[in-house]
Amino acid sequence: MSKVEESIEVGVPVTAAYNQWTLFEDFPAFMEGVERIEQRTDTLTHWVTRIDGVEREFDAKITEQIPDERVAWTTVGGEVRQAGVVTFHYIDDNTTKIMLQLDHDPEGVTETVGNKLGFVRRQVAGDLTRFKEFIESRSGAGLGGWRGEV
Repeated sequence: MSKVEESIEVGVPVTAAYNQWTLFEDFPAFMEGVERIEQRTDTLTHWVTRIDGVEREFDAKITEQIPDERVAWTTVGGEVRQAGVVTFHYIDDNTTKIMLQLDHDPEGVTETVGNKLGFVRRQVAGDLTRFKEFIESRSGAGLGGWRGEV
């Protein structure tokens, strides 16, 4: 397993950042390579990704969710193996630090080489930067994500 840790500060309150992050079906708007996400249950999402022409479909299960604090997940079944957690940290009333930790298992020679060259780390950093631009452009109006606990 390979590990990636990245963080970013966004100019919105914690609740807005958390609410927007839990709107998983919006991820294609800021996550490069994510074609579609379907929220199947409160704790199960179905992902369709296309990276460098390779399409993959997989399910991810939310293993822990605490409003305004954290969302953790792991993939279930299929060929994609990853797990992660995103945490939300209060800086001030209008600033939130988002920290993302991802454990993933590169598949095949191409993904292994790409991982060693830092492609995954740059992808995660780019996705967080696009999330920052996305939520700040919406005036921090994090829409109503699911606020239940897992």
